[in-house]
Amino acid sequence: MAARTRRSREVGSAASRVFLALCVAGVLIAGAMTALLLFESQRAVRAEAERVTAAVASALAASPDVGAELAGDPDPTAVLQPVAVRVMAESRVDFVTIMTVDGIRVTHRDPAQIGLPYIGTIPSSPVALTEEFTGTLGPSVRTIVPVEADGRQVGWVAVGVTIGSISSAFLARLPVALAIALAVVTAGVAGALLARRVTRRVTGDLPAGAVRDALSSYESLRTLGEALRAQTHEHGNRAHTAVALIELGRTDEAVQILTATSRRSQELIDQVNARRDGDPTVGALLLGKASQAAERGIDWTADISPDAPGSVLAPIDQVAVVGNLIDNALDAAAAGPLPRWVRVGIARGPLGIGLTVSDSGGGVPDELREKVFEHGFSTKPAGAEGRGVGLALVRSLVEDAGGTLELSTTAPTTFRADLPARSPS
Repeated sequence: MAARTRRSREVGSAASRVFLALCVAGVLIAGAMTALLLFESQRAVRAEAERVTAAVASALAASPDVGAELAGDPDPTAVLQPVAVRVMAESRVDFVTIMTVDGIRVTHRDPAQIGLPYIGTIPSSPVALTEEFTGTLGPSVRTIVPVEADGRQVGWVAVGVTIGSISSAFLARLPVALAIALAVVTAGVAGALLARRVTRRVTGDLPAGAVRDALSSYESLRTLGEALRAQTHEHGNRAHTAVALIELGRTDEAVQILTATSRRSQELIDQVNARRDGDPTVGALLLGKASQAAERGIDWTADISPDAPGSVLAPIDQVAVVGNLIDNALDAAAAGPLPRWVRVGIARGPLGIGLTVSDSGGGVPDELREKVFEHGFSTKPAGAEGRGVGLALVRSLVEDAGGTLELSTTAPTTFRADLPARSPS
C-alpha cells in the first residue's frame, strides 16, 4: 500500500502540476469574471431602459403643449401623434403612448391602436410608475407619468422599451465581455508558463511527489537533529555536573544525577523496545524530544502501547509527522501558562495506529482551526525556522497515506493522527 501511495504521488512533474493548476485557476477566474460582467451588463441595460423611459415620459408630461392639447383640444391626436413619432425616433424608445385620464390612447406606434384602451397598469393616483408589462408590442419596460394642466390631471404619458430591444443592447456588449475573458485566460496561461519555468529551475523535472518527499526529508532531519542536539546537550550538562561533584568528593550525588538521567531514558527505551512493530528512528526521535522538553522546562509524558502496529509511512515520513506534531506542542506549551506539559500517545486506532499529541498551551482559536493546516500559515514569529510548513506537511503525509488528522474541539489541545497499519512482512 505504501508503495502504491508513493507511486500515486509521483505522477507528473512539479512544474507541470503548477502549470496545470494555474491554467485551471485562470480559466475559472475568467469564467467567473465573464459571468459577472454579463450579469452586470444585463442589469445595466435594464436600468438604462428604466432611466430613459422615465426621463422621456417625464419630459413629455411636463411639456405645456401636451397638457394644453389634452385639456382643450377635442382631437389631440392630430397634434400629438407627430410629436410622439419624432420623440420615438430621437430618443430610441419603442413606443410613446399619450392617453386621456381614463386611459384612451391618443397616440401610438401603430396608428390602428389609437382610440383603444391602454394596455398596462394605470395608477389609481397621479403618480409615476415603472413596470414590465406585455402590451401590443410584446413584453416591455415602461414608465407611465401623469399629465397636469391648470392644477388638474388631464391625461397620461407612457414610454416604453421592449425586452427585445434590451436584449439586443445586451448582446451588443457581449463581445466586450468575451474579449476581456480571453485576455484574462491569455494572461493566466502566460503567468502559468512563467511559473512553470521558475519551478522547473528549482525542481527540474522531479515529480511533485519527489519534491514533497524532499521537503519531508528536510523536516525529518531538522526535527531529529534538534532532538539529538537537545539530548546531547542535556547529557553533556549532567556529565559536567557529575564530574564537578566527583572532583568535590560528592560521589553519591554524582551517581544520583547519572542514575536519574539513565532511568528516565531507560523507561522510554523500554516502552519503545516493547512495541513489536516500532521503528527505531521514531524511538530515537522520542528520546531526543524528551530531552528537548526537559531543556525547555516542559514536563514530558510518553505512553507507547506494546501492541501498536507499524504505520504504512516510510520511517522518514514517520519522523516528519511525529516530530512536527511534537515540535508544535512544545512551542505551544512553552508559550502557555504553568504548569507546562506535553503528552504523546501511540496506540491502536480505528484505522490501525493512532498517534495523539497534547499540550498545555493556550489552544487554537476557532477561526484558525483550519488555517493552521495551510502552507505558509504560522502563529510563530516571521523568522521562525520551518515557519508555516510543519502542520501542512503533516496533514499532506497523513492524508496521502489514507489516514486522518484532527484537532480537538475541547481542552487540552490535542492533535490526533490515525493511519492505516503496515501489513505484516
